[in-house]
Amino acid sequence: MNIRNLGTAAFTLAALASGVAMAQDKAVSTKSKVEKCYGVSLAAQNDCKAGEGTRCAGTSKTDYQANAWKNVPAGTCTAIKTPKGKGSLTIS
Repeated sequence: MNIRNLGTAAFTLAALASGVAMAQDKAVSTKSKVEKCYGVSLAAQNDCKAGEGTRCAGTSKTDYQANAWKNVPAGTCTAIKTPKGKGSLTIS
């Protein structure tokens, strides 16, 4: 009876440990990767520097300013449509 309880306890502990390890791996892998996407932010809503004359976040002067970028999920930038065209991975 003791051996059976010990085996059950060991199996349960191993299952819990592997579950925790899998959960940590998933948490790391699901962190969204982002990319800079130019020309998609609204005025004063860019994520950082927007070209000459600006310093950092929130300093773009116009909607969809070509040299202002916004962080977007990786792989989605060029699919974003704006009234001035699609998002760009480079300054246009």
